[in-house]
Order: sequence, then structure tokens, then C-alpha cells
Amino acid sequence: MLRTVEYLPQWEPDLVLCSGDMVAGQFPSLTRAEIEAMWAAFDRNIAQAIRKAKLPYGFTIGNHDASGALGLGGKELFAQERELARAYWNTHADTGVNFVDQAGFPYFYTFAQKFAQGQDEVFFLVWDASTSRIPPEQLDWAEKALASDRAQGAKLRIVTGHLPLYAVAVGREYLGEIVENGDRVRQMLEKYRVHTYISGHHHAYYPAHKGTLQLLHSGALGSGARPLLDSRLPVTKTLTLIDISLAKADTVYTTYNMTTQEVIDMKTLPRQIVGPNGYVLRRDINESDLTPAEKSAEFSG
Repeated sequence: MLRTVEYLPQWEPDLVLCSGDMVAGQFPSLTRAEIEAMWAAFDRNIAQAIRKAKLPYGFTIGNHDASGALGLGGKELFAQERELARAYWNTHADTGVNFVDQAGFPYFYTFAQKFAQGQDEVFFLVWDASTSRIPPEQLDWAEKALASDRAQGAKLRIVTGHLPLYAVAVGREYLGEIVENGDRVRQMLEKYRVHTYISGHHHAYYPAHKGTLQLLHSGALGSGARPLLDSRLPVTKTLTLIDISLAKADTVYTTYNMTTQEVIDMKTLPRQIVGPNGYVLRRDINESDLTPAEKSAEFSG
């Protein structure tokens, strides 16, 4: 992770995106001092370098940063972690992005960025998918934000949340490890012509699509990288560079195995992955490309 941060100023990206899990929380035994120390270490080792390079930083909260898990009676199980995450980000709220709606920051917010190619904007929406249940009021907020003139006038719309809509990794192929009602959420994003949903949590790189929605399952840079379902590929730590073509309103990924520094060939990844709530197709595979066996594949977790 530290080595990757050293590369960022050399690459001069227009924007750095993080799909969550910036610290290693979600343990009830952690003290206030221990959680604060983790955020201080993140700031010292990661955030300061990004700020020094003057790189805009967009992020989503992960379950290890400030899980929104609820217990009996709707009580927050990790209220202290959420409080301290909010305190850290309120102190460092100037992340360099151009906020549109900052009221729910750092849990949910929107921003719009212009890239070096021209004056067209890309609209980004971040929501709190630190658990499988995105609160209904937040989904309502997201729908209104995506329907807004600012969002619809943008060249592309990209949504980021920690949990993915569909399962792709071993050990995460359970309903609690993906967003509830993933198909319904996907259909809402498609309604407002969202191009890509970027997620983390499964710690396995898989560029996919479902319907008209692109799904970028980002890998892990720190510990905890996982193997893909239906694959014998070795576990890898990855970093993805996203090139945005404003003229084509499309994206291209270049993903590195950060252990070997080699570019990952997308065609070496599974053509499709079947999980408990449905399947996703590799980005370059269409429904018509599937074999009869692939079309009849069922989840066997």
C-alpha cells in the first residue's frame, strides 16, 4: 500500500478513488485510543502523501472503517467507530473533490469532477454500503441526486459503495456480504444511466457488467486479498487505473498485480461468476457469448 502511494504523484491522476477499509476496525474490543491511532496512521502514511501531491481523493466508508451494522432495537453496534471516522473526516474534509452535496459526508455525498480532456463533468455519488442494508432514506436521497440536472447533465455517472451488488469472491459468497436487493438497486442505477458501480469488500479484482451497468469489483492493496469464485487463479493485490473517454462516455481499465508489477490480462479471469443472488459477466462477455453450460450454471456455495 505504501509503495503504491509513492507511485501516485508520478502517474498524476485526475482523481484517486478508494472503495473503503482504510483502517482495520470493526472489533468491539477496540478502545477509543486504538481507533484514533489507526486513523492517525492512515493520515501519516497515506492521506498526507495524497494531500501533498494535491490529488483529489474520493472514498467510501468500509465495514472496517465505520460499520453501520445494527443490533437489537436498531442500536448501532459500532457507534464509537462511526463517531471517530466522522471526526477524522470532518477535520480533513478538504479532500480536493468538488462537492455537490456534502451534507452526509463522510458517509454519503456527491461530487462532480472535470478531467484534463475538457469541460465535461463526471458525476460521482458515494453511499454508505458498509453493511448489506443501505438505509431506505439514503436510497431515496441517491435517486433524487441521480435524477438531478447536475447528474443527468454530466458525461458519466459513477456510484461507489463498499459492498458489491453481486458476490465475486470466496468467503464473501453470502447474502450478508452483498447489498440487499442487488437487482433492484441495479435497476435503479440503470434508470438514471449510471455507467459504473465501484465496490470493494470482496478484495478481489473482477471487471464485470450486469444489464447495462458496469461493475468494477476492486481488489485489495493491503492484507486480506481473496480468490475469485469459480477460479484457480492465485490471490493478488491489485490497483486499477481507469481511463475515462469523455468523447465515448466510456472507461478502460488497466489493472496491475502489485506484487509482480505486471498488467492483469482480463481474459484470464472467469467469463462469468455465479453467486447467491445471480451472476455477473466479465466485462467483455455478452449474454450471447455464453455456452449452454454457462447459461445453466447455478450457485453451489
